[in-house]
Amino acid sequence: MTSRPTISFAKFAAPKKGSVFVFAADGGGLGEAAKACDPAGALARAFPVADFSGKFASSAEVLAPEGTSVDRLVAIGAGKVSALDDNAWLKLGGAVAASLRKATEVAVILDLPELRPDGGQAASLAAGLLLRSYSFDKYKTRKDRENGQSDARKAEAAKPAKITIHCADPAAAKKAFAGEEAVVDGVLLARDLVNEPANVLGPVDFAERVKALEQLGVEVEILAEKEMKKLGMGSLLGVAQGSPRGARLVVMRWNGGKAKDAPLAFIGKGVTFDTGGNSMKPASGMEDMKGDMGGAAAVTGLMRALAARKAKANVVGVIGLVENAVDGHAQRPGDIVTSMSGQTIEVLNTDAEGRLVLADALWYANDRFKPKFMINLATLTGAIMVALGQHYAGLFSNNDELAGRLFGAGQASQERLWRMPLGPEYDKLIDSKNADMKNIGGRYGGAIIAAQFLQRFVKDTPWAHLDIAGTAMGAPSSEINQSWGSGFGVRLLDRLVRDHYEG
Repeated sequence: MTSRPTISFAKFAAPKKGSVFVFAADGGGLGEAAKACDPAGALARAFPVADFSGKFASSAEVLAPEGTSVDRLVAIGAGKVSALDDNAWLKLGGAVAASLRKATEVAVILDLPELRPDGGQAASLAAGLLLRSYSFDKYKTRKDRENGQSDARKAEAAKPAKITIHCADPAAAKKAFAGEEAVVDGVLLARDLVNEPANVLGPVDFAERVKALEQLGVEVEILAEKEMKKLGMGSLLGVAQGSPRGARLVVMRWNGGKAKDAPLAFIGKGVTFDTGGNSMKPASGMEDMKGDMGGAAAVTGLMRALAARKAKANVVGVIGLVENAVDGHAQRPGDIVTSMSGQTIEVLNTDAEGRLVLADALWYANDRFKPKFMINLATLTGAIMVALGQHYAGLFSNNDELAGRLFGAGQASQERLWRMPLGPEYDKLIDSKNADMKNIGGRYGGAIIAAQFLQRFVKDTPWAHLDIAGTAMGAPSSEINQSWGSGFGVRLLDRLVRDHYEG
């Protein structure tokens, strides 16, 4: 990962050195604090030359501007000031990060004509800046070997950028950013986990990384194969039996609410690498299957976020961690396994393995914790990408209130969901002649069939399934994410908890 910028907040001042960023409204107008950073009017003269009009997230810069001692002045277009919401400020933070280059000392002047953003908007800007700054480059050994670059220059380039955001109320911004930074850290943890190669991050390694959350007050319990076998988790263990790397079920508990309150439960699919098993995937693109644990990564990142900001709710995270590999012990098409629920499953396709993992994880979470609701996240089907592309995740639910709240949280966080159908017509497609059910249906409606399968393991508990196959990995780049692993789901679910289930 690249060096993370450090962020602080200060009152308005005209910086003496480094790179200075200001914001321009639609039409190119600057606030008074921004104008004070450019006494000679270098930006105003540069705008028409650069064809800069203040369009949202556009930029124009002047190097070594006249009348100042700073290295450069950069204007970021804010568009129509009246249209700016928290998501817009998040994206503007991303626009600043995109223009940082190798700057090590940066001042951001948060001022616009007729608007001096409040602490929350300043915090959103800072969060967007951190999210966009993320890059997974820990394995690049040649990144600092530039020809002719001195050791001093290398050391300077390696320093994290020191960013000071100048705003009207620095104390309020700092307070608001504490909560925002907790969520950002959760997103970045999820990205790290998804981006790691499978030879580094297997089920046991993943479980050990989760243990680090204990430092924030999260209770972490790790179940190994022996414990899962005793519980009867034949569905999950069947997926793992072809790999020499043992399966794990990790339970995370954050107790921030009242002792009597039923917990909220989040369950994640954690297939650390998916070959497809004996129903093997084609070689082309199989390398992406290191990200088939995006659901487990999101749940882990969410638990980190909630604990770091001390959310006033009782929350349980359960992740099933396996590797779906191929050897002489691997599960075969036609095998029948018995899940923890006692229901039997005919495995017709070993590449439909995520639902087998989730079947036992869902049943375990429901049976042990009696939660208020359960939400599972999984990179479950390519079919959801056929239906929705990569800008929305699929939402399936047995509860309209929960589905509505999730949809709203998706709109608010811009991690968007689209509700898909469930129904008996689909459910009967997974009835089996040889067992209680089979793990695939027919050719059509693959994402719905997978959701119907999962619904058989939730009883009457309010439940939602988020199919994040198109959004958790390899999703289109955005103003706040340039990473292959996006961390999708952390901000969405934090918003759900924050808006509806705290205090």
